[in-house]
Amino acid sequence: MTPSVNPSAVPSLAASLGEEKGALVQRLSEGLDAPSLTWLSGYFAGLAARQLPGSVQAAAPSVAAQATPQGSLTIVYGTQTGNSRLLAERLKQRAEAAGLAVRCVRASEYPTRELKNERLLYVVISTQGDGDPPDDARGFVDFVLGKRAPALGQLRFAVLGLGDSSYPKFCEIGRVLDERFAELGATRLFARAECDVDFEPVAEPWLGQALEHAKKELEPQTSLATVTPLRTVPVTPTFSRENPYPSQVLANQRITGRGAIKDVRHLELSLEGSGLTYEPGDALGVVPRNPPELVAAVLSELRLDGATEVTREGRILPLKRWLSEGLEITRLSRPFLASHAARSGNAELQRLLTPEGAEGLRALLASHQVIDLLRQYPAAWGAEELVGALRRLTPRLYSIASSQKRVGEEVHLTVSLVEYEAFGFRHVGTASNYLATREAGQELVDVFIEANERFRLPKDPSRDVIMIGPGTGVAPFRAFVQERAEVGASGRNWLFFGEQHFRTQFLYQLEWQEAVKKGELHRLDVAFSRDQGQKVYVQHRLREKGRELYDWLQGGAHLYVCGDATRMAPDVHEALIDIIATHGGKSREDAKAHLESLREQQRYLRDVY
Repeated sequence: MTPSVNPSAVPSLAASLGEEKGALVQRLSEGLDAPSLTWLSGYFAGLAARQLPGSVQAAAPSVAAQATPQGSLTIVYGTQTGNSRLLAERLKQRAEAAGLAVRCVRASEYPTRELKNERLLYVVISTQGDGDPPDDARGFVDFVLGKRAPALGQLRFAVLGLGDSSYPKFCEIGRVLDERFAELGATRLFARAECDVDFEPVAEPWLGQALEHAKKELEPQTSLATVTPLRTVPVTPTFSRENPYPSQVLANQRITGRGAIKDVRHLELSLEGSGLTYEPGDALGVVPRNPPELVAAVLSELRLDGATEVTREGRILPLKRWLSEGLEITRLSRPFLASHAARSGNAELQRLLTPEGAEGLRALLASHQVIDLLRQYPAAWGAEELVGALRRLTPRLYSIASSQKRVGEEVHLTVSLVEYEAFGFRHVGTASNYLATREAGQELVDVFIEANERFRLPKDPSRDVIMIGPGTGVAPFRAFVQERAEVGASGRNWLFFGEQHFRTQFLYQLEWQEAVKKGELHRLDVAFSRDQGQKVYVQHRLREKGRELYDWLQGGAHLYVCGDATRMAPDVHEALIDIIATHGGKSREDAKAHLESLREQQRYLRDVY
C-alpha cells in the first residue's frame, strides 16, 4: 500500500525548511513505500552526520549502521499461477532487509535491451505443460534464446525453475535459460534448482543461497545512520497462503441440469471480517482434503495402520491424517513412481523411467493415481517411508467468478467436479470433490487470495473487451461483466461461451440473458459441441464472426481467453491467427507477429490451465 502524506506535516516542513524546500521534500516522499522511505531517511541522516563535529558513534553509541548498497540485484520472474512471483517477491523482501538495492520485474515488463548491462541477475520461472514458458515470459524467453541476445560476459546469474514432475519436460524453461545464459558467457553463481508442485522444500534453500551470494556480490557498505522508530506499529493479522482464512460456505448449487455429463457447482464463500480483497481476474486458493474413501483404500492396499504416528519436517501426525490433509494422493508424480519402481523391482516401471519410455511414462502419469499404481504394481511400504516419498498436498487455485463491488464480503467460484471410472473404480479430483461435498452453512474451507496482475480489465473503461471462456473458463468473465456494470464502463462486452449441450450445460444462462437485456453484455455467441452431428466449438464461432472480431481488435479491444490449456487455448490461438490473416490481409507470419504484439501490449491475455 502506498503511504499517504499527512497534511498536518506540511506546515512543519515549511516552518523547518522554508516553503520551497518543504514542498520539494513532500513531493519527493509521495508514492514511496515503507522500505524506500526508511532508506531515504537513513540517507539524509548520514548526510547530517558528516556535518556534525566529533564522532557521531561516540555521541550516539546506540545508533546502528544503515546499509547503503553498491550495485544492484535484478530478479526477473515468469509465472502462470503466481508461485514464481511469490518466490521472487520473497527474495526481494529479504534482499531489501539486508540493505541491498534490488528490483523485481515480471518477465513481460523487463526491458530486454538492459540485459547486456546487468551484473547480477536471478531468474525465477515456471514451465507450463510439457515444456512451454508461461504466457508472461514468452517474449523474454524468445529474446534470450534468439539471435539478438547479447554477449553476457559481465553477468553473474542463477536460475530457479518451477514445474510439475508429472510432465517429462519437467522445469524445461528453467533448464534452457540456465544453459543459454552460460552459453552467452555469463557466470553461473550456483546450481539451478528445480521445484515440483510442492515447491517450498527446494525453493527455500535456493532462496537462502541466492541471498548469501547477493550479499557477497554487492558488498553493502555501512554508513553511520539509521532510523529509530518513534512508536510501535500494531501488527494486523493478515490471511495468506501461509495463513489461510477459514471461510464459511454460504451456497453450494449445482448449475448443470439433470442428465448432464458434468457436475458443475456454483459456490459462494464468506470473507466477512477477513479483510481480504480481490480484483476481477484474481484466483482463490483453496486448501483441500483428500477423499476419506481414497485414504482408506491406500491404507488397506498397503496394510498400514492409520493411527501410526509419523514425523515429517518437524510435524508429528497419524498416518491417516497425513494422507487426508498433508500429502498428494490423487496426482501421481515421477519421483514417487521412481521410488515405487525401485521397491517393486518391476522391469516395466523401470523402463518407463528411461529416455525410451518417455511416452509410456507420460501416459501412465496422466492415467494413474497413487492407488492405481499400488494396485497394479504391488510393493511393500512402511508408514515413514510412504510419508517421506509422497509430495505435499498443495493448494488449488480457482478463477474468481464475482466482482467484489457487487457481492461485498463474498467470493464466488465455478467448480467442475472431476469424477470418472478407471481400472474398475470411481476416481475424483481432490479439490473439486472437497468443494462439491461442502454443505452450505455448516462447513468451513481454508482459502486465500492469489492476485493475478497479468489478467486484468483495461484501465480505460471505454475500451471494448472480448472474452472467450468455454466451460468453467467462463468464471472470470462473470466477474468481468459484473465489474464493468458496477463501475459504469462505457466499453462494449462480447462473450464467447462453449459447452457440450445447450439444455443441460449452459452455465449461468439466465444471468447472461439478463445482462444482455440490461445492456451489460453487448454480444453473446455460444457453441454447443454435441447438439448437432458436426461438433462446433468456440473457435468455429470465432471464425464465423471473424470480420467483426477483427474490427473490434482494430478499434482497440482487449482480448481474453480462459480455460483448458491443452486443446482449447491452442485451437483458439490458431483461429485468431487465421482471422487476423484473412481479414487483415496479412501473411500467416505477419498475423502471428500481430497477435504477439497484442500480447506485448497486454491486449491479448490468457489464463489457461
